[in-house]
Amino acid sequence: MQQARAITLGGQPLAGGRLPAICAPLVARTRAALITEAQAVAAKRPDLLEWRVDFFAALTDPAEVLAAASALREAAAGVPILFTRRARREGGQPIALDEPQVLALYQAVAASGCVDLMDFEMSNAADDVARVRALTQRHGLPLVLSFHDFQRTPCAADLVARFAQARQLGADIAKVAVMPQSMGEVHALLGATLQASGELDIPVISMAMGGLGAVSRLCGGVFGSALTFAVGASASAPGQIAIEDVRAALSVLQRATAG
Repeated sequence: MQQARAITLGGQPLAGGRLPAICAPLVARTRAALITEAQAVAAKRPDLLEWRVDFFAALTDPAEVLAAASALREAAAGVPILFTRRARREGGQPIALDEPQVLALYQAVAASGCVDLMDFEMSNAADDVARVRALTQRHGLPLVLSFHDFQRTPCAADLVARFAQARQLGADIAKVAVMPQSMGEVHALLGATLQASGELDIPVISMAMGGLGAVSRLCGGVFGSALTFAVGASASAPGQIAIEDVRAALSVLQRATAG
C-alpha cells in the first residue's frame, strides 16, 4: 500500500502536499457577480477555486464564458481554478447545451489558459470522456473524473470500483461523492477512500454529502482524500461547511495527528 497522493499542479503539490487541500466553489450567475464572488472568496485564500459553470446564465454564449474565464483568472489572484460543468443527473443545474456543445466549451476553455484543471463525470459517454481526456492532455490540464450520487451510498466494494474506474478511464484525479443515509455509510465511504488512496497511483477525492456526511469533509484527508470543498460565499452541494470552520478544524486535526 502506497501513501495517499496530493494533487499536483505545475509540478508542485497543491497546498504544499497537505491533505486535504481546500477548494471553494463559485456559483454566480453573471460575469460581474462571478468576479465579485471570486474576489471575496480568494481573499480567504482557499487552495483552489471551482467555477461551477452550470450556474452561469450566459453558458450558451461561448464568447461570454471565455470573457468571464479571463476576468476570473485575474480576480482569483493566483488561486488555481478548477472548471466544472456538473451534469444535471449528478446534481448540476439544468443547462441549454447539448453534449457536443459542452465538449466544444471545454475545448475553448482549455485552450484559453484561464483554468488549471477540469472536472468531467465518468458516467458520460465513453467517447466524450475520451475526448475530454485528450483535450486536457493536449493543454496540460489535470483531469478530475468524478462520480456523484445524491440519493444513496453504494456499497464499499462499488465505491472502490468507482475510484478504480476513474483511473482506468485516464483520470489524473478520481472523485467520488455520495449521500449517506447512516453513519455506517459514511464509514463505508471513508474506508473505500483509504483503500483506493493506497491502491491507486493517482490522488483521490471523496466526500459524503449532507449533514450526516459533514464529518467526512473534515477528516477525509486522514483517510487519503486529497481535497475537501468548503463554502467561501455560497455552497454548491449539501453539507459544505464555511471555509473558516474547515480550516480551523483541519488545523486541530492535523496537529493532533502529526506525531
